[in-house]
Parts: sequence; C-alpha cells; structure tokens
Amino acid sequence: MPRVVAGDFRGIQLDAPKGDNTRPTGDKVKEALFSIIQSRVPDCDFLELFAGTGQVGIEALSRGANSVVLVEKAGAACGVIKTNLKKIRKENSDEITLIRGGYEQVLNKLLEAGKTFDIIFMDPPYRMAEKSAQIVCDIIANSNVLNDDGILIVEHSSDLPFVTDVMNLKFNRSCNYGLAVLSFFSK
Repeated sequence: MPRVVAGDFRGIQLDAPKGDNTRPTGDKVKEALFSIIQSRVPDCDFLELFAGTGQVGIEALSRGANSVVLVEKAGAACGVIKTNLKKIRKENSDEITLIRGGYEQVLNKLLEAGKTFDIIFMDPPYRMAEKSAQIVCDIIANSNVLNDDGILIVEHSSDLPFVTDVMNLKFNRSCNYGLAVLSFFSK
C-alpha cells in the first residue's frame, strides 16, 4: 500500500488499483527519488506521466510543488487517483490536476496550451519504458514543455534494455534500487 512519505500529507495511506496492471513506485525508490530532487521540488511545476496511483505527484505536492499534473490512460487507475486526491482533500484543487489520456497525446496538448514543467517524472510499464522515454525525450527536445533547467526522470527495470545514448536529451545519471532504476535527463 503506497503512502505519502513526507510533507503536508505525510503518513496518508494511498490506494492502488487491484491486480497487476499497475505497479506503484516502491516507498524506498520514492524516498530515494525525493532525496535526490528535494531542493528542486518546492515551488516547481511537476508532471507525472503514467501516474498509476498518482502517488509521486501527490508526494511532490506534499513537499511544496506549486502545481502537479497527473496523466493516466487506464480508467481503473484514474478512479484510484480520484480516491487518493479525496484522501488528501485536493479533489477539486487548482494545485493538482488529473488528465485521462495517453501520455503522448496529453503531452502534446499540454505543449499546445503553453504549459511548462520543471520536473517530469514517468513510470511506464517496464516493457515499454525505453520506447516511451524516447518519444517523450523527442517531444521535450523539440519544445519548451520542459523548462531549460528542468529534469526528466524515467523509472525503468534493471532487467530490461534501456539504452540512454539513443535518447534525444542529455543523460545525467542512473540510480539502481534492486529491480527499479531511476534515470535522469536534462536539455
């Protein structure tokens, strides 16, 4: 069961969809992620692609993000995210927004709307992490959706290929946490 680790909503237990279609980011990986980006989170604009439970975006909001956009395609996962937003009393908030749709289409719509982000986090199904990261990197490289000093973080599997030199952004580093790997990119 995912939970909010720190900040305004610390300790709140979040729901996760039943079954194995959604794989929430583990608490240890989430804690490590926010330890790495902690100085960037306050007052940032945060985008979570493949939001699943919404827990990473909720954690960012809990730690002082200015705004959070959660993008999720699956209806069951969107229902869980709505439940989790109610748990933190932000279901009708301008601070955090849930958009249902595919990551590529929603990212392009956000770009058309002039939205920009300081941090983009994506946790796609591991089997499609490399391909979806390439698509997101291409969109970022050819637009202003990621601010010039912003970062893209991709969670992927240590057991599956993830070639960083084919990404259309600067690879900064990877951090391994058992099966989960966090890879960091910038413009």
